[in-house]
Amino acid sequence: MSHTLDVPGAVLHYDVREVPGATAPTLLLIGSPMDATGFGTLAGYITDRTVVTYDPRGIGRSTRTDGAAESTPDLHADDLSRLITALGAGPVDIFASSGGAVNALALVARHPEQVRVLVAHEPPALTTLPDAKEALAAVADIRATYDRAGAGPAMVKFITATSLKGEVPADFAALPTPDPAQFGMSSDDDGSRTDPLLGQNLVTCTHYEPDFAALRAASTRIVMAVGEESGGEMAHRAGVAVAAGLGTEPVTFPSNHGGFLGNEYGMPGQPEPFAAKLREILD
Repeated sequence: MSHTLDVPGAVLHYDVREVPGATAPTLLLIGSPMDATGFGTLAGYITDRTVVTYDPRGIGRSTRTDGAAESTPDLHADDLSRLITALGAGPVDIFASSGGAVNALALVARHPEQVRVLVAHEPPALTTLPDAKEALAAVADIRATYDRAGAGPAMVKFITATSLKGEVPADFAALPTPDPAQFGMSSDDDGSRTDPLLGQNLVTCTHYEPDFAALRAASTRIVMAVGEESGGEMAHRAGVAVAAGLGTEPVTFPSNHGGFLGNEYGMPGQPEPFAAKLREILD
C-alpha cells in the first residue's frame, strides 16, 4: 500500500508491504538515487516481516517543495527519521544500498535508537579512501562535465569512475571516455540540470564524512556489506574503509553493487541468494 508523508521541504512517497502477525522488526529497503522500484524483487523474497520502501526526496514520486538544488545525507537522514516515526514501527531494521547506505549511516549517527540493525551495502563515502583526494577530484570533474555538457557525457564519466579497479588516477579528468551512444545515451545537451544523481546527490553523498565516534557508540548493530564481484571498485573499497573505521570486518554478499536487483533495470544480480544472506544477518 502506498502512502505520502509531508516533511520540511518535500513530500515523500513510501510503500508498505505488510505481513499480518509478523513479529520480526519492520525492514526498510533504501537507496539513493534509486527509488522504491529497484527493490521490488528483493522485497518479494522477504516474507517474514513487513517491508517498507520509499522514494527519497526529489526522486521518483517524492517531490521537493523547498526549491533546493542539492540534498545532503543529513537531510535524507532527517527524512528517514520522520518516516520511521510515522510508521510507528521502530526500532526498525534497514538494508541500505549505495547512496542510501551513506544516508543510513547519517541516520544511525543521529538517531541510533530508531534502528536495530543496519546493513550498509557499498556506501560511496569516498572521504574514507586512502586516495580520497583523487576520488573526490574525479567526482568534481564528473559534476563539472554535467554542468558544462549535460547528463550523457557526465554519466559516461560516472560509469568509468565507478568501474575502476583500484585507486583513482590523479589524471582522471584527462582520461579518454567512450561515446555516450555506446551506453545508449545521447551526447546532446537538452539544457536540463535536474538529474537526481548527477545534480542533486553526487557531490554531497561522496563528500560525506561518517561520524565514526557516534557510529561506534551507537546501540545499532552496523554490518558493512560488499559485493563478491565488485572488489577494487570505489564503493566496495569505501565499504571496506568504513568497516575499518568502525573496527569491524565487512560481510561479503553475492554478486556486485546491484546484486539484489532482479530485472528492474535490465542488469540482474543474484537476488535470491542475496536475500538469503540478508535474512541470515538480520536473524
